[in-house]
Amino acid sequence: MSHAGLWPLGRVALALALGCLFSRSAEAQVYRLAELNIDQIRLLDRQRTVILLPGGVLEEHGPYLPSFTDGYRNERLTEDLAAAIAKRPGWAAVVFPMIPLGSDGANRIGGKYVFPGAYPIRSATLRAVFMDLATEFGEQGFRWLFVIHGHGSPNHNQALDQAGDYFRDTYGGHMVNLTGLQPGPSPVDSVLAAEVSKAALAEDGFTVHAGLGEHSWTMTLRPDLVPATIANAPSVTGKDLADLRRIAAGDKWTGYFGAPRYASAELGRRLLEAQVAEVVALALRILDGLDERQVPRYTAMMTKLPEGAALADANAKRDAEIEEQQRQWLAKNGQR
Repeated sequence: MSHAGLWPLGRVALALALGCLFSRSAEAQVYRLAELNIDQIRLLDRQRTVILLPGGVLEEHGPYLPSFTDGYRNERLTEDLAAAIAKRPGWAAVVFPMIPLGSDGANRIGGKYVFPGAYPIRSATLRAVFMDLATEFGEQGFRWLFVIHGHGSPNHNQALDQAGDYFRDTYGGHMVNLTGLQPGPSPVDSVLAAEVSKAALAEDGFTVHAGLGEHSWTMTLRPDLVPATIANAPSVTGKDLADLRRIAAGDKWTGYFGAPRYASAELGRRLLEAQVAEVVALALRILDGLDERQVPRYTAMMTKLPEGAALADANAKRDAEIEEQQRQWLAKNGQR
């Protein structure tokens, strides 16, 4: 048989393989971008395919949680959201590889810019990464991108919001920083109020990082990474953001707030269920026509607070110092 005679068979085999991949039941329409070849990507319906971009900042979480704590939760949110999208007839979800980059680790709350376990990038760098991805997906015709990158830094979320605004204005699609939207009262707070004693909540206090809730859901997601010594964790109780900044600036601060000793895997399961339900419901509403620009943004809410704005400014100043240090090195060495 000549080589030419192999080509029709090759095309048939390719068609069969692609048909097998893209004729699955609706529940199976979840794909890993890293596993797809160019022919499979070309067959994706640009108007009914949602690209999911999960991220996780590497930041310290004290002695009882891993530095990738945010990432493990965002992975779970991404998986459950992908499954929900895939259940919609004719829709598919494509999961991008986890992006372990974020800005402004919680150690910066107290002005500590070097801290074990914290490996942030500048918020401008984060914005550039997601704007570059927006460009690539936009040029390829995709119109739906959801970013799942929950993290409490205002500047971090602003960078992701700006990338999304760029995508909308440039390509006419939707690139939504889902976990940077505040559609209403937090379901996590509701679960905590219902499941945790008033005394324990009072001891947890005002916490924006590595408190009772975050320790609990990590015990659910990665119990192998939470040491048994958490049962004896001293509580670090604050009453507001100003108080947390004062505590975090102290020499004895070990990287967390709240009352981890009350954490449990069962509480973590309930908290995760509540947050997954909120994120999925919001995403599906956006796919059904909700204008995400009408949903309040976390960054805007945080920077309305004097302490939130002051923290964002301090982080921006630190980023500018790092950028200038790098610029000077490049100039000195004739680099561009």
